[in-house]
Amino acid sequence: MSDFDNDFSRRGFLKGTGATLSASALTMLPFQMAFAAAFPERNIKVYVPTRAGGGADRNLRTFYATWKKYINTNFEPAFYPGAAGRVGYETYIGKADDDCYNLLFGNMGPEVLNWVVKPPTFNLADFMYFARVDRDPGQIFIDRKHKKFKTIDDIIAEGKKRTITVGVSRLAHPASLGAVALAQHTGAKFNLIPLSGGRNTRAAVTTGEVDCAALPSGDIVRRAKQFKILCVFDDNNPLPNRMKDAVVVNDHFGMKLPPLVAGARAFGIKKSAVDKHPDRFKIMTETMRKVYTDPDYKKAVLKAKAPWEYIVYGGPEECAKYASDITEIGKEYRTLLTGKAKKKKG
Repeated sequence: MSDFDNDFSRRGFLKGTGATLSASALTMLPFQMAFAAAFPERNIKVYVPTRAGGGADRNLRTFYATWKKYINTNFEPAFYPGAAGRVGYETYIGKADDDCYNLLFGNMGPEVLNWVVKPPTFNLADFMYFARVDRDPGQIFIDRKHKKFKTIDDIIAEGKKRTITVGVSRLAHPASLGAVALAQHTGAKFNLIPLSGGRNTRAAVTTGEVDCAALPSGDIVRRAKQFKILCVFDDNNPLPNRMKDAVVVNDHFGMKLPPLVAGARAFGIKKSAVDKHPDRFKIMTETMRKVYTDPDYKKAVLKAKAPWEYIVYGGPEECAKYASDITEIGKEYRTLLTGKAKKKKG
């Protein structure tokens, strides 16, 4: 087994997270605890490995608008798009101080899958996710004005006659993985078109540049008057009243895909920052937990027309398990994350 495969093995990742937290707690000295009361003394910078204006940006700003009430500081988002998230991660790992004043906010699913497709230039063991904000399943959608497609069965039937173009924000993405797995299972021909972000993907569906698209569902639910979701890659339809046309892929097609959570935005941090400043890390985690039960946060989420049902906290162990599970899924379907799904033989 390679070092890369070891990095995100479930046991290793969970053990590493627990060891980091336990060792940090044990090494907290009295003078560190005294200084904890002063944290934070300046703004906290958040590295975002996508461009401004997308789902991660919206989720981040909505979250810290409430979080700053409890941690008593402001946040400075810095966006580093490029190379499917690699630019942002490599900038954070290479330049950010490990002082708990520098965090990363990303979408765990596509970014972890990115490491499956191509190992990173940094050591994955140096980084950890510690607070998931949402749980947003992947799905396939169309423009409501589409003249031919009304259901996912229409797309599959057409895909057996010609190649269907499927817009995606990036190839290494849980929603993209769901689309190619569906094509492989049904014998339809899908050609995935990476369009660099959800905004461009939605635009391509609107203009007809692609037949349909696969993304997290939250942004599409917010635009229900324009788009229609046809299927979800999850255990169930989490919003049956808002995604009335969406079938559950496993049930409808007899598949056995694991839940493909395509929007799992989470805060990440260097493990060395937790080791050096467990007092600061404790303040961060304790204050951010209060956000999820704050009525102002719920109001902000609903005002943004995002599904409140998708706001689900996940701590360090939940994040580690998700990263491990999505890594295993990615390794199983690694050959499909190339833009084209091939028919099964036999």
